Amino acid sequence: MSEPIVFISHHRIKEGKLDGFKQFSPGVMEQIEASKPGTVAFLGYFNEDGTEVSFIHVFPDAEAMDLHVEGAGERSKKAYEFIEPQAFEIYGRPSDQVLEMMKQATGPGAALIVQPQLLGGYLRLKPG
Repeated sequence: MSEPIVFISHHRIKEGKLDGFKQFSPGVMEQIEASKPGTVAFLGYFNEDGTEVSFIHVFPDAEAMDLHVEGAGERSKKAYEFIEPQAFEIYGRPSDQVLEMMKQATGPGAALIVQPQLLGGYLRLKPG
């Protein structure tokens, strides 16, 4: 049985880059929505003072996450003009390839938290 994966990334917004990031982000979100149908949720949230941003991604299975990360290097390169990764959290069991990619992406000073074992629960894509 395929299990869902939740991926949360936390980033620090570089000094003076908040407005540019706010202009940059909608285009990336639209592109991901159009080209990554297996990404069932992609949400971004700022902290109160606009110095940090977190993104929540939800995938129905590891294959959908694999497809999501295709092209991530180029997207990240552009985004990292505005933000720096602080931590990545993965809930579920991604492919070995994605896990290795995340380990490399965290870099110095960033944390990677992986909790692969699903206890249980549900993912409701439409209100019942």
